[in-house]
Amino acid sequence: MRFVPKVMSTQHPDNATPAPFADAEGVLKGEGEVDEAHDIFALGCNEQMWDSEGKEADNHVVQKLLTGYPDFFQHDRRLGHDVILTLRVPNPSVERDMRKSMVEALQSVPSAWDVASGFYAGMEEENAPIQEVILPFTTSARELTLVEAYYRQVIVGQEAHALPDGSTIRDWIGEFSPKRIRLIPLVEDRDNLLRIDSIVDEYLRGRDLPYQRVFLARSDPALNYGIVGAELILKVALQRLHKLEGQLGIPLYPIIGAGSAPFRGHLTPLNIDRTFLEYPSAQTVTVQSAFKYDYDRETVRDSIALLRAHTRREPHPVDEERALALIRKTTAAYQERVVQLTGVIAAASAHVPRRRERKMHVGLFGYGRTLDGVGEATLPRAIGFAASLYSIGVPPDLLGLSALDEEDWAFVRESYPSVDEDLRAALRYTNERHVRELLGEESLGVVGKFTDEVDRIHEGLTSAIWAAIKDDAPVEVRHYVEQAAKLRRYLG
Repeated sequence: MRFVPKVMSTQHPDNATPAPFADAEGVLKGEGEVDEAHDIFALGCNEQMWDSEGKEADNHVVQKLLTGYPDFFQHDRRLGHDVILTLRVPNPSVERDMRKSMVEALQSVPSAWDVASGFYAGMEEENAPIQEVILPFTTSARELTLVEAYYRQVIVGQEAHALPDGSTIRDWIGEFSPKRIRLIPLVEDRDNLLRIDSIVDEYLRGRDLPYQRVFLARSDPALNYGIVGAELILKVALQRLHKLEGQLGIPLYPIIGAGSAPFRGHLTPLNIDRTFLEYPSAQTVTVQSAFKYDYDRETVRDSIALLRAHTRREPHPVDEERALALIRKTTAAYQERVVQLTGVIAAASAHVPRRRERKMHVGLFGYGRTLDGVGEATLPRAIGFAASLYSIGVPPDLLGLSALDEEDWAFVRESYPSVDEDLRAALRYTNERHVRELLGEESLGVVGKFTDEVDRIHEGLTSAIWAAIKDDAPVEVRHYVEQAAKLRRYLG
Protein backbone atom coordinates (compact mmCIF):
# COMPACT_ATOMS: atom_id res chain seq x y z
CA MET A 1 0.00 0.00 0.00
CA ARG A 2 1.29 3.48 -0.87
CA PHE A 3 2.14 5.89 1.92
CA VAL A 4 -0.62 7.95 3.51
CA PRO A 5 0.67 11.46 4.26
CA LYS A 6 0.95 12.71 7.82
CA VAL A 7 1.57 16.43 7.27
CA MET A 8 -0.57 18.35 4.78
CA SER A 9 0.51 21.90 4.02
CA THR A 10 -2.47 24.11 3.19
CA GLN A 11 -2.99 27.59 1.79
CA HIS A 12 -5.07 28.93 4.70
CA PRO A 13 -4.01 32.60 5.10
CA ASP A 14 -3.71 32.77 8.90
CA ASN A 15 -0.11 34.05 9.02
CA ALA A 16 0.81 37.33 10.70
CA THR A 17 4.22 37.48 9.00
CA PRO A 18 4.07 37.63 5.20
CA ALA A 19 5.41 34.54 3.43
CA PRO A 20 8.84 34.95 1.79
CA PHE A 21 7.15 34.30 -1.56
CA ALA A 22 4.56 37.09 -1.11
CA ASP A 23 4.43 40.32 -3.10
CA ALA A 24 5.27 43.77 -1.75
CA GLU A 25 1.82 44.00 -0.13
CA GLY A 26 2.33 40.73 1.73
CA VAL A 27 -0.10 38.81 -0.51
CA LEU A 28 0.88 35.34 -1.73
CA LYS A 29 -0.40 34.46 -5.19
CA GLY A 30 0.41 32.89 -8.53
CA GLU A 31 4.03 31.84 -8.94
CA GLY A 32 4.66 32.45 -5.25
CA GLU A 33 2.34 29.58 -4.35
CA VAL A 34 4.21 27.25 -6.71
CA ASP A 35 7.47 28.23 -5.00
CA GLU A 36 5.79 27.64 -1.64
CA ALA A 37 4.82 24.09 -2.63
CA HIS A 38 8.44 23.23 -3.40
CA ASP A 39 9.58 24.86 -0.18
CA ILE A 40 7.20 22.99 2.11
CA PHE A 41 8.27 19.68 0.57
CA ALA A 42 11.87 20.65 1.37
CA LEU A 43 10.78 21.38 4.96
CA GLY A 44 9.42 17.85 5.34
CA CYS A 45 5.68 18.11 4.59
CA ASN A 46 4.66 15.18 2.41
CA GLU A 47 1.44 16.64 1.03
CA GLN A 48 0.34 19.99 -0.38
CA MET A 49 -3.33 20.85 -0.67
CA TRP A 50 -3.87 22.67 -3.97
CA ASP A 51 -7.00 24.72 -3.49
CA SER A 52 -9.30 25.34 -6.45
CA GLU A 53 -12.23 26.16 -4.19
CA GLY A 54 -11.46 29.55 -2.68
CA LYS A 55 -8.84 30.90 -5.07
CA GLU A 56 -7.56 30.99 -8.62
CA ALA A 57 -5.42 27.83 -8.48
CA ASP A 58 -2.71 27.33 -11.10
CA ASN A 59 -3.73 24.19 -12.97
CA HIS A 60 -0.20 23.89 -14.39
CA VAL A 61 1.39 23.50 -10.97
CA VAL A 62 2.91 20.05 -11.67
CA GLN A 63 4.59 21.26 -14.84
CA LYS A 64 5.94 24.35 -13.05
CA LEU A 65 7.26 22.33 -10.11
CA LEU A 66 9.02 19.74 -12.24
CA THR A 67 10.50 22.24 -14.69
CA GLY A 68 11.33 24.82 -12.02
CA TYR A 69 12.97 22.40 -9.57
CA PRO A 70 14.06 19.39 -11.65
CA ASP A 71 16.96 18.26 -9.45
CA PHE A 72 14.87 18.40 -6.27
CA PHE A 73 11.99 16.38 -7.68
CA GLN A 74 14.27 13.91 -9.43
CA HIS A 75 16.65 13.20 -6.54
CA ASP A 76 15.26 14.56 -3.24
CA ARG A 77 11.47 14.12 -3.36
CA ARG A 78 9.76 12.22 -6.15
CA LEU A 79 6.36 13.76 -6.81
CA GLY A 80 3.72 11.06 -6.48
CA HIS A 81 6.07 8.72 -4.65
CA ASP A 82 7.54 10.68 -1.71
CA VAL A 83 5.26 13.72 -1.79
CA ILE A 84 1.88 14.43 -3.38
CA LEU A 85 -0.40 17.25 -4.43
CA THR A 86 -4.04 16.88 -3.39
CA LEU A 87 -6.70 18.96 -5.12
CA ARG A 88 -9.45 20.71 -3.21
CA VAL A 89 -12.33 21.44 -5.57
CA PRO A 90 -15.65 23.24 -5.11
CA ASN A 91 -18.65 21.12 -4.17
CA PRO A 92 -21.12 21.58 -7.07
CA SER A 93 -24.04 20.69 -4.82
CA VAL A 94 -23.30 23.61 -2.47
CA GLU A 95 -21.04 26.18 -4.17
CA ARG A 96 -23.08 26.54 -7.30
CA ASP A 97 -21.35 29.69 -8.53
CA MET A 98 -18.03 27.79 -8.59
CA ARG A 99 -19.22 24.53 -10.18
CA LYS A 100 -17.19 24.96 -13.36
CA SER A 101 -14.02 25.41 -11.30
CA MET A 102 -14.38 21.77 -10.30
CA VAL A 103 -14.42 20.80 -13.97
CA GLU A 104 -11.30 22.86 -14.68
CA ALA A 105 -9.43 21.35 -11.74
CA LEU A 106 -10.33 17.75 -12.64
CA GLN A 107 -9.31 18.32 -16.26
CA SER A 108 -5.82 19.20 -15.02
CA VAL A 109 -5.26 15.75 -13.48
CA PRO A 110 -4.48 13.88 -16.75
CA SER A 111 -2.33 16.80 -17.94
CA ALA A 112 -0.33 16.54 -14.71
CA TRP A 113 0.05 12.80 -15.38
CA ASP A 114 1.43 13.45 -18.87
CA VAL A 115 4.00 15.91 -17.55
CA ALA A 116 5.08 13.62 -14.71
CA SER A 117 5.25 10.48 -16.86
CA GLY A 118 7.61 12.33 -19.18
CA PHE A 119 9.71 13.41 -16.21
CA TYR A 120 9.75 10.01 -14.47
CA ALA A 121 10.41 7.16 -16.89
CA GLY A 122 8.17 4.15 -16.36
CA MET A 123 5.86 5.89 -13.86
CA GLU A 124 3.05 3.68 -12.61
CA GLU A 125 -0.50 4.87 -11.99
CA GLU A 126 -0.16 4.47 -8.21
CA ASN A 127 2.53 7.17 -8.36
CA ALA A 128 0.47 9.77 -10.20
CA PRO A 129 1.35 13.30 -8.99
CA ILE A 130 -2.34 13.96 -8.17
CA GLN A 131 -4.21 10.97 -6.80
CA GLU A 132 -6.88 12.35 -4.48
CA VAL A 133 -9.48 15.11 -4.46
CA ILE A 134 -10.90 16.84 -1.38
CA LEU A 135 -14.60 17.68 -1.57
CA PRO A 136 -15.53 20.46 0.91
CA PHE A 137 -18.95 20.82 2.54
CA THR A 138 -19.59 17.09 2.06
CA THR A 139 -23.04 16.15 3.29
CA SER A 140 -23.68 12.84 1.55
CA ALA A 141 -22.07 9.85 -0.12
CA ARG A 142 -23.89 10.84 -3.31
CA GLU A 143 -21.82 14.03 -3.64
CA LEU A 144 -18.61 12.01 -3.51
CA THR A 145 -19.92 9.43 -5.97
CA LEU A 146 -20.90 12.09 -8.50
CA VAL A 147 -17.45 13.72 -8.52
CA GLU A 148 -15.75 10.35 -8.79
CA ALA A 149 -18.10 9.32 -11.63
CA TYR A 150 -17.63 12.62 -13.47
CA TYR A 151 -13.88 12.11 -13.54
CA ARG A 152 -14.12 8.48 -14.61
CA GLN A 153 -16.95 8.81 -17.15
CA VAL A 154 -16.35 12.28 -18.59
CA ILE A 155 -12.69 13.25 -18.09
CA VAL A 156 -11.26 9.76 -18.71
CA GLY A 157 -14.25 8.45 -20.64
CA GLN A 158 -13.83 10.98 -23.42
CA GLU A 159 -10.81 9.06 -24.73
CA ALA A 160 -13.15 6.47 -26.29
CA HIS A 161 -15.28 9.02 -28.15
CA ALA A 162 -15.25 8.69 -31.94
CA LEU A 163 -14.08 11.52 -34.18
CA PRO A 164 -15.38 12.27 -37.72
CA ASP A 165 -12.54 10.38 -39.43
CA GLY A 166 -13.25 7.18 -37.51
CA SER A 167 -10.42 7.61 -35.00
CA THR A 168 -10.95 8.15 -31.29
CA ILE A 169 -9.90 10.94 -28.97
CA ARG A 170 -7.36 8.47 -27.54
CA ASP A 171 -5.82 8.05 -30.99
CA TRP A 172 -5.62 11.80 -31.45
CA ILE A 173 -4.70 13.14 -27.98
CA GLY A 174 -3.50 10.02 -26.17
CA GLU A 175 -4.70 8.13 -23.12
CA PHE A 176 -6.15 9.86 -20.09
CA SER A 177 -4.53 8.75 -16.83
CA PRO A 178 -4.87 8.06 -13.98
CA LYS A 179 -8.04 6.14 -14.70
CA ARG A 180 -9.50 6.83 -11.26
CA ILE A 181 -9.14 9.32 -8.46
CA ARG A 182 -9.90 8.84 -4.78
CA LEU A 183 -12.33 11.20 -3.05
CA ILE A 184 -11.72 12.63 0.42
CA PRO A 185 -14.86 13.97 2.12
CA LEU A 186 -14.26 17.24 3.98
CA VAL A 187 -17.06 17.52 6.54
CA GLU A 188 -17.53 20.95 8.12
CA ASP A 189 -20.92 21.30 9.84
CA ARG A 190 -22.15 19.84 13.11
CA ASP A 191 -24.95 17.64 11.83
CA ASN A 192 -22.81 15.95 9.21
CA LEU A 193 -19.75 15.64 11.44
CA LEU A 194 -21.96 13.80 13.90
CA ARG A 195 -23.10 11.43 11.14
CA ILE A 196 -19.74 11.20 9.41
CA ASP A 197 -19.65 7.46 9.99
CA SER A 198 -22.91 7.04 8.07
CA ILE A 199 -21.62 9.12 5.14
CA VAL A 200 -18.38 7.14 4.93
CA ASP A 201 -20.11 3.80 5.40
CA GLU A 202 -22.55 4.47 2.57
CA TYR A 203 -19.79 5.72 0.26
CA LEU A 204 -17.63 2.63 0.82
CA ARG A 205 -20.40 0.12 0.09
CA GLY A 206 -19.55 -1.88 -3.00
CA ARG A 207 -16.06 -0.35 -3.23
CA ASP A 208 -12.99 -2.50 -2.69
CA LEU A 209 -10.60 0.11 -1.29
CA PRO A 210 -7.49 -0.51 0.82
CA TYR A 211 -8.27 2.55 2.98
CA GLN A 212 -10.27 5.78 3.09
CA ARG A 213 -9.13 9.22 4.19
CA VAL A 214 -11.68 11.45 5.94
CA PHE A 215 -11.14 15.20 6.49
CA LEU A 216 -12.68 16.73 9.64
CA ALA A 217 -12.78 20.52 9.75
CA ARG A 218 -11.83 22.21 13.00
CA SER A 219 -11.98 25.86 11.94
CA ASP A 220 -15.52 26.26 10.57
CA PRO A 221 -17.04 24.29 13.46
CA ALA A 222 -15.44 26.81 15.83
CA LEU A 223 -16.86 29.69 13.77
CA ASN A 224 -20.33 28.18 13.98
CA TYR A 225 -20.41 26.49 17.39
CA GLY A 226 -17.58 27.96 19.49
CA ILE A 227 -14.34 26.44 20.73
CA VAL A 228 -15.87 23.95 23.21
CA GLY A 229 -18.61 22.88 20.80
CA ALA A 230 -16.07 22.37 18.00
CA GLU A 231 -13.81 20.19 20.13
CA LEU A 232 -16.63 18.04 21.45
CA ILE A 233 -18.06 17.58 17.94
CA LEU A 234 -14.67 16.35 16.70
CA LYS A 235 -14.32 13.97 19.65
CA VAL A 236 -17.67 12.34 18.89
CA ALA A 237 -16.92 12.18 15.15
CA LEU A 238 -13.50 10.59 15.69
CA GLN A 239 -14.95 8.04 18.08
CA ARG A 240 -17.67 7.10 15.58
CA LEU A 241 -15.13 6.78 12.75
CA HIS A 242 -13.00 4.51 14.92
CA LYS A 243 -15.98 2.27 15.59
CA LEU A 244 -16.81 2.14 11.87
CA GLU A 245 -13.18 1.31 11.07
CA GLY A 246 -13.46 -1.79 13.23
CA GLN A 247 -16.71 -2.80 11.57
CA LEU A 248 -15.43 -2.37 8.01
CA GLY A 249 -12.02 -3.90 8.57
CA ILE A 250 -10.15 -1.28 6.54
CA PRO A 251 -8.23 1.75 7.84
CA LEU A 252 -10.09 5.05 8.00
CA TYR A 253 -7.48 7.79 8.17
CA PRO A 254 -8.73 11.05 9.72
CA ILE A 255 -7.29 14.39 8.62
CA ILE A 256 -7.66 17.21 11.17
CA GLY A 257 -7.81 20.73 9.73
CA ALA A 258 -6.36 22.78 12.59
CA GLY A 259 -4.89 26.29 12.51
CA SER A 260 -2.50 28.02 14.92
CA ALA A 261 -5.01 30.15 16.83
CA PRO A 262 -6.44 28.35 19.88
CA PHE A 263 -9.91 29.08 18.50
CA ARG A 264 -9.07 27.25 15.26
CA GLY A 265 -7.28 24.20 16.68
CA HIS A 266 -4.07 25.50 18.31
CA LEU A 267 -1.54 23.57 16.24
CA THR A 268 1.77 25.46 16.38
CA PRO A 269 5.41 24.33 16.15
CA LEU A 270 5.68 24.82 19.92
CA ASN A 271 2.82 22.58 21.08
CA ILE A 272 2.89 19.48 18.89
CA ASP A 273 2.02 17.26 21.86
CA ARG A 274 -1.33 19.03 22.21
CA THR A 275 -2.43 17.59 18.86
CA PHE A 276 -1.35 14.06 19.83
CA LEU A 277 -3.27 14.40 23.10
CA GLU A 278 -6.50 15.67 21.55
CA TYR A 279 -6.54 13.72 18.28
CA PRO A 280 -4.50 10.53 18.82
CA SER A 281 -6.35 8.67 16.03
CA ALA A 282 -5.53 11.30 13.39
CA GLN A 283 -3.32 10.17 10.52
CA THR A 284 -2.83 13.61 8.98
CA VAL A 285 -2.82 17.16 10.34
CA THR A 286 -2.77 20.42 8.43
CA VAL A 287 0.15 22.81 8.60
CA GLN A 288 -1.35 26.19 7.79
CA SER A 289 0.41 29.46 6.96
CA ALA A 290 0.96 30.76 10.51
CA PHE A 291 2.67 27.47 11.42
CA LYS A 292 5.01 27.89 8.45
CA TYR A 293 5.78 31.62 8.54
CA ASP A 294 5.40 32.92 12.10
CA TYR A 295 8.25 30.79 13.52
CA ASP A 296 11.89 30.36 12.57
CA ARG A 297 12.60 27.84 9.84
CA GLU A 298 14.49 25.30 11.93
CA THR A 299 11.73 25.17 14.54
CA VAL A 300 9.20 24.56 11.77
CA ARG A 301 11.33 21.82 10.21
CA ASP A 302 11.83 20.06 13.56
CA SER A 303 8.13 20.25 14.38
CA ILE A 304 7.12 18.78 11.02
CA ALA A 305 9.49 15.87 11.72
CA LEU A 306 7.72 15.28 15.05
CA LEU A 307 4.33 15.28 13.35
CA ARG A 308 5.55 12.75 10.82
CA ALA A 309 6.89 10.49 13.58
CA HIS A 310 3.50 10.21 15.29
CA THR A 311 1.82 6.80 15.27
CA ARG A 312 -1.98 6.63 15.33
CA ARG A 313 -3.67 5.39 18.47
CA GLU A 314 -7.27 4.96 19.53
CA PRO A 315 -9.27 8.20 19.83
CA HIS A 316 -9.84 9.97 23.11
CA PRO A 317 -12.98 8.38 24.66
CA VAL A 318 -16.01 10.59 25.17
CA ASP A 319 -19.47 10.11 26.66
CA GLU A 320 -21.47 10.90 23.53
CA GLU A 321 -24.81 11.58 25.19
CA ARG A 322 -23.27 14.06 27.62
CA ALA A 323 -21.19 15.60 24.86
CA LEU A 324 -24.20 16.15 22.61
CA ALA A 325 -26.09 17.89 25.41
CA LEU A 326 -23.16 20.23 26.04
CA ILE A 327 -22.71 20.89 22.32
CA ARG A 328 -26.31 22.11 22.18
CA LYS A 329 -25.87 24.23 25.31
CA THR A 330 -22.59 25.89 24.34
CA THR A 331 -23.67 26.41 20.73
CA ALA A 332 -26.78 28.32 21.78
CA ALA A 333 -24.80 30.58 24.13
CA TYR A 334 -22.02 31.10 21.61
CA GLN A 335 -24.30 31.95 18.69
CA GLU A 336 -26.28 34.40 20.79
CA ARG A 337 -23.06 36.31 21.49
CA VAL A 338 -21.95 36.19 17.87
CA VAL A 339 -25.21 37.70 16.64
CA GLN A 340 -24.77 40.54 19.15
CA LEU A 341 -21.26 41.22 17.78
CA THR A 342 -21.88 41.05 14.03
CA GLY A 343 -21.57 44.83 13.63
CA VAL A 344 -18.33 44.92 15.61
CA ILE A 345 -16.90 42.01 13.62
CA ALA A 346 -17.82 43.64 10.31
CA ALA A 347 -16.15 46.91 11.32
CA ALA A 348 -12.94 45.22 12.47
CA SER A 349 -12.71 42.76 9.59
CA ALA A 350 -12.32 45.62 7.11
CA HIS A 351 -8.84 46.19 8.55
CA VAL A 352 -7.57 42.59 8.55
CA PRO A 353 -4.74 42.32 5.99
CA ARG A 354 -4.97 39.86 3.12
CA ARG A 355 -2.26 37.22 3.04
CA ARG A 356 -3.37 35.30 -0.07
CA GLU A 357 -5.25 36.18 -3.20
CA ARG A 358 -8.70 34.61 -2.85
CA LYS A 359 -12.11 34.66 -4.45
CA MET A 360 -14.96 35.95 -2.35
CA HIS A 361 -16.05 32.98 -0.28
CA VAL A 362 -18.35 32.40 2.63
CA GLY A 363 -18.53 29.84 5.39
CA LEU A 364 -21.67 28.35 6.85
CA PHE A 365 -22.64 31.50 8.72
CA GLY A 366 -21.94 33.52 5.60
CA TYR A 367 -24.59 31.75 3.56
CA GLY A 368 -27.16 33.61 5.65
CA ARG A 369 -28.63 30.38 6.94
CA THR A 370 -30.76 30.19 10.05
CA LEU A 371 -28.72 28.31 12.63
CA ASP A 372 -30.62 26.76 15.50
CA GLY A 373 -33.12 29.59 15.67
CA VAL A 374 -30.64 32.47 16.08
CA GLY A 375 -31.58 34.13 12.82
CA GLU A 376 -29.40 35.10 9.88
CA ALA A 377 -25.85 36.28 10.50
CA THR A 378 -23.35 37.07 7.76
CA LEU A 379 -19.75 36.78 8.90
CA PRO A 380 -16.27 36.66 7.39
CA ARG A 381 -14.59 33.30 6.96
CA ALA A 382 -13.12 31.77 10.11
CA ILE A 383 -9.67 33.39 9.86
CA GLY A 384 -11.07 36.87 9.29
CA PHE A 385 -13.68 36.32 11.99
CA ALA A 386 -11.09 35.26 14.56
CA ALA A 387 -8.63 37.97 13.51
CA SER A 388 -11.30 40.65 13.91
CA LEU A 389 -12.06 39.68 17.51
CA TYR A 390 -8.46 39.02 18.56
CA SER A 391 -7.56 42.43 17.12
CA ILE A 392 -9.90 44.26 19.49
CA GLY A 393 -8.94 42.15 22.50
CA VAL A 394 -12.12 40.05 22.63
CA PRO A 395 -10.85 36.53 21.89
CA PRO A 396 -13.53 34.48 20.11
CA ASP A 397 -12.59 31.57 22.39
CA LEU A 398 -14.38 33.42 25.19
CA LEU A 399 -17.79 33.56 23.54
CA GLY A 400 -20.40 31.35 25.19
CA LEU A 401 -18.17 30.07 28.01
CA SER A 402 -20.13 31.88 30.72
CA ALA A 403 -23.01 29.43 30.10
CA LEU A 404 -20.99 26.53 31.55
CA ASP A 405 -21.38 25.56 35.21
CA GLU A 406 -18.86 23.66 37.32
CA GLU A 407 -20.31 20.26 36.40
CA ASP A 408 -20.06 21.21 32.71
CA TRP A 409 -16.44 22.26 33.13
CA ALA A 410 -15.58 18.97 34.80
CA PHE A 411 -16.91 17.07 31.78
CA VAL A 412 -15.22 19.43 29.30
CA ARG A 413 -11.85 18.95 30.99
CA GLU A 414 -12.28 15.20 30.92
CA SER A 415 -13.19 15.13 27.22
CA TYR A 416 -11.00 18.02 26.06
CA PRO A 417 -7.82 17.77 28.16
CA SER A 418 -6.13 20.83 26.63
CA VAL A 419 -8.99 23.23 27.31
CA ASP A 420 -7.23 25.09 30.14
CA GLU A 421 -4.02 25.41 28.14
CA ASP A 422 -5.91 26.57 25.03
CA LEU A 423 -7.91 29.19 26.92
CA ARG A 424 -4.88 30.42 28.84
CA ALA A 425 -3.04 30.87 25.52
CA ALA A 426 -5.98 32.72 23.93
CA LEU A 427 -7.20 34.85 26.83
CA ARG A 428 -3.81 36.39 27.57
CA TYR A 429 -4.63 38.56 24.54
CA THR A 430 -7.73 39.98 26.24
CA ASN A 431 -8.45 43.68 26.50
CA GLU A 432 -10.32 43.73 29.80
CA ARG A 433 -12.04 47.04 29.14
CA HIS A 434 -13.36 45.86 25.78
CA VAL A 435 -14.59 42.55 27.17
CA ARG A 436 -16.46 44.43 29.90
CA GLU A 437 -17.91 46.85 27.35
CA LEU A 438 -18.96 44.27 24.75
CA LEU A 439 -19.65 41.12 26.79
CA GLY A 440 -20.14 42.22 30.40
CA GLU A 441 -18.69 41.44 33.83
CA GLU A 442 -19.61 37.75 33.72
CA SER A 443 -17.40 37.13 30.70
CA LEU A 444 -14.61 39.18 32.25
CA GLY A 445 -14.85 36.88 35.27
CA VAL A 446 -14.30 33.88 32.98
CA VAL A 447 -11.06 35.46 31.75
CA GLY A 448 -9.79 35.67 35.33
CA LYS A 449 -10.38 31.95 35.84
CA PHE A 450 -7.91 31.03 33.11
CA THR A 451 -5.21 33.69 33.10
CA ASP A 452 -3.83 36.54 35.15
CA GLU A 453 -1.09 37.27 32.60
CA VAL A 454 -2.71 39.62 30.11
CA ASP A 455 -0.23 40.82 27.47
CA ARG A 456 -0.21 44.57 28.07
CA ILE A 457 1.55 45.45 24.81
CA HIS A 458 -1.12 43.57 22.88
CA GLU A 459 -3.77 45.23 25.04
CA GLY A 460 -2.43 48.65 24.10
CA LEU A 461 -2.53 47.82 20.40
CA THR A 462 -6.12 46.56 20.66
CA SER A 463 -7.11 49.78 22.45
CA ALA A 464 -5.69 51.80 19.56
CA ILE A 465 -7.42 49.59 17.00
CA TRP A 466 -10.83 49.76 18.66
CA ALA A 467 -10.61 53.52 19.28
CA ALA A 468 -9.72 54.15 15.63
CA ILE A 469 -12.56 51.92 14.40
CA LYS A 470 -15.18 53.49 16.68
CA ASP A 471 -14.10 57.05 15.91
CA ASP A 472 -13.41 56.36 12.23
CA ALA A 473 -10.03 57.96 12.89
CA PRO A 474 -7.62 58.55 9.99
CA VAL A 475 -4.88 56.26 11.34
CA GLU A 476 -3.26 53.18 9.85
CA VAL A 477 -5.37 50.59 11.66
CA ARG A 478 -4.01 47.75 9.54
CA HIS A 479 -0.50 48.41 10.89
CA TYR A 480 -1.72 47.95 14.47
CA VAL A 481 -3.63 44.82 13.46
CA GLU A 482 -0.46 43.36 11.95
CA GLN A 483 1.65 44.23 15.00
CA ALA A 484 -0.84 42.61 17.37
CA ALA A 485 -0.98 39.51 15.15
CA LYS A 486 2.80 39.21 15.16
CA LEU A 487 2.76 39.19 18.97
CA ARG A 488 0.27 36.31 18.90
CA ARG A 489 2.07 34.58 16.00
CA TYR A 490 -1.14 34.19 14.04
CA LEU A 491 -3.58 36.48 12.27
CA GLY A 492 -6.71 34.58 13.17
